[in-house]
Amino acid sequence: MSKVAVLKTTPETVIADYKRLLDMAEFTKHIPRDKPVILKDNISWHYMFPGANTTPWQLEAVIQYLQDNGYRDISAVHNETVVINAPKGQRLNRLDKVYARYGIRELMNYEPNDMKWIRYEPKAKMQALDSIFPEGIMIPDYFFGKSIVHLPTVKCHIYTTMTGAMKNAFGGLLNTRRHYTHSVIHETLCDLLAIQQEIHTGIFAVMDGTTCGNGPGPRCMVPVQKDYILASADSVAIDCVSTHLMGLDPHAVKCVWLAHELGLGVGKFEEIEVVGEDIRNEHFGFSVGSTFASHVGHTMWFGPMRPIQKLFFHTPIVNIFILGSYLYHDYFWYRVKGMPRVREWLETPWGRLFETYG
Repeated sequence: MSKVAVLKTTPETVIADYKRLLDMAEFTKHIPRDKPVILKDNISWHYMFPGANTTPWQLEAVIQYLQDNGYRDISAVHNETVVINAPKGQRLNRLDKVYARYGIRELMNYEPNDMKWIRYEPKAKMQALDSIFPEGIMIPDYFFGKSIVHLPTVKCHIYTTMTGAMKNAFGGLLNTRRHYTHSVIHETLCDLLAIQQEIHTGIFAVMDGTTCGNGPGPRCMVPVQKDYILASADSVAIDCVSTHLMGLDPHAVKCVWLAHELGLGVGKFEEIEVVGEDIRNEHFGFSVGSTFASHVGHTMWFGPMRPIQKLFFHTPIVNIFILGSYLYHDYFWYRVKGMPRVREWLETPWGRLFETYG
């Protein structure tokens, strides 16, 4: 039976609570001390937006725990997307200051001097990736023989209903052509988890739910203070528990139950050992909803335009959609709706804690 640790926390005790959480989830049992560890934070938006990105206290607590427990070879790997600026995201979310404070090397999976992309032939039967990339599945050589710690948040997602530990591998293991997989995103996430289990010496997820994201995530959300933190060595199980907490329909999160059927983890809530808080009756009542951008995406990836999606996304025409997404999210939604929500959140206890990382 897979174990997921869940705790309630406060801004005053969050670092200590995270360390207790990791002990409860038996971190040192699953992540060997004698192997290098990769930290894979989650930057869903280069702007600071509560609930969307790894929090600085989440990152700091994990780094402290690693160093306190004798882990010495620690690095962080970042990725770019066609609409997200990784260095800007690290800076605006104050994560760069945490990495610098503890002497953690930051590497970019898109920088040839940091790592190279090599062809990989998975041992597991692929659900989608081999057909999406018939010329070969390319992943970074740096990931082999190392453990990985994912640092997602509790939030909804327009394409996968919820996004967490399984989705966090999407940016690190696939290059900027990963948008080719959106119409089979759930199968892709299962493939990536199978690949992770083949190449990593350990996999662990530490999820921040101090402020959660309700609505059309991973960006255009309503931040909701919930004060939860979660941890597990089973990416499927922690995503299942997160789905349960948010009150989302578990049948809508295909990647979780498909991964369960494929034996990649435990995706049934009643079969997971939840330690810490009793969350059996906890449901946030979240729903994904939609925005103009998500409606266009669904039409292209899953709706009537799906048969000709290659015309739009495998050709230079894709740049029109990239520009449209950039203008909509960064210059319309964030300025009109996002910034007022950020200002309001900065007046909360978690917002005041964030300011201390400045």
